[in-house]
Amino acid sequence: MALIFFERVGHEGRRPSPFSWRIRYALEHKGVDFEVRPVRFADVETIRALTGQHLTPVLSDGDHVVHETWDIACYLEERFPSNPSLFGGAVGRGMARYINVWSDTQLGSPLRRVIYADFPAVLDAEDRAYFRATRERDLGMTLEAACADPEGKLAAFQQACAPLERTLSVQPYICGAAPAYADYTVFSIFQWARLGSPKEVVAQGSAIAEWRRRMIALFGNLGDRFPGYPMRCETRPVAKASERPEVCFGSNSSLPAK
Repeated sequence: MALIFFERVGHEGRRPSPFSWRIRYALEHKGVDFEVRPVRFADVETIRALTGQHLTPVLSDGDHVVHETWDIACYLEERFPSNPSLFGGAVGRGMARYINVWSDTQLGSPLRRVIYADFPAVLDAEDRAYFRATRERDLGMTLEAACADPEGKLAAFQQACAPLERTLSVQPYICGAAPAYADYTVFSIFQWARLGSPKEVVAQGSAIAEWRRRMIALFGNLGDRFPGYPMRCETRPVAKASERPEVCFGSNSSLPAK
């Protein structure tokens, strides 16, 4: 029986969830067949009936159901031990778990305050009120208030990326010569920004930008397989004030890799 992958879907087939991107890359890395079941933010009862909780992604393998991205990655590693490893052994698995937590807390948290006000546009109209209500409750303020002082918020995110920039300036991937699960975890944060906002959060010509380009191109250009940010024209803030190109994003094309 094929694996069934339940993932969040947005407006016009967009894939806005960073957590789903981690598992998409992990499944491709493992080289296993899977069926996709897209679910919206409003489909909480579908997921709750399957797992007893409301978050995605979810992986179903016959009668066995797994949620939480880290648990899904570990399940894939153990379920398909002869396929390419996501971790490269016990030591690599331990380090990948640290990177998983680091990316969520040190990159994901500041990035929310860069892109959250833009993010509802990638969701179905019926999901936007749910997203706004739940996120504003968690933040204790409106999405717009959370994203005030955009240049300051972007600078804080890029400062958090400094260890990543130093690492990628001397090796092509976080995991070394080839990508593995730690790369997929961190890339999902940048993919979240890339598809969920018109703002550019990566400095042109940086080591992170080159790594992101390589990550997008993996597995038959997986990172560009789904639509990008809905059409709008505006100046995209980047790291250098002199580099602010005006661009238009089509509703059926992903953002540029850089």
